[in-house]
Amino acid sequence: ADEHLDLDDGRWEDIHVVTGALKLFFRELPEPLVPFGHFDKFIAAIKMQDPSRRGRCVRDLVFSLPPAHHDTMKVLFHHLCRVIEYKEENRMSVQSIAIVFGPTLLRPASEEGNMAMHMVFQNQVVEHILNQYSYIF
Repeated sequence: ADEHLDLDDGRWEDIHVVTGALKLFFRELPEPLVPFGHFDKFIAAIKMQDPSRRGRCVRDLVFSLPPAHHDTMKVLFHHLCRVIEYKEENRMSVQSIAIVFGPTLLRPASEEGNMAMHMVFQNQVVEHILNQYSYIF
């Protein structure tokens, strides 16, 4: 929107407000960062037993995303990797980030099926992309 935000405003000093706003932004998108049409493909890829095949498949899927989704993912995951570098101070490990962002960035078009199992795989996809960032991007 054409709203001007004053980032010097004291309410933005709390990192939880900023991260909450970022997460809300991605959750409120009409289509998630990983488009609905790619959801099942990413889930199938993360279930692959062979690590090298799984890695290539996830990388190929990331490259198959529409340019705006791919480029946004690259910037977001780069930032999240930087957050993880400070995990001793902020307690945000790869697993923590995956739990927070998995269901927000990657979700099915309908909430049918086993949501708990979906969540496990959603988190694993995000964790994999974070761990393999330099290979994928």
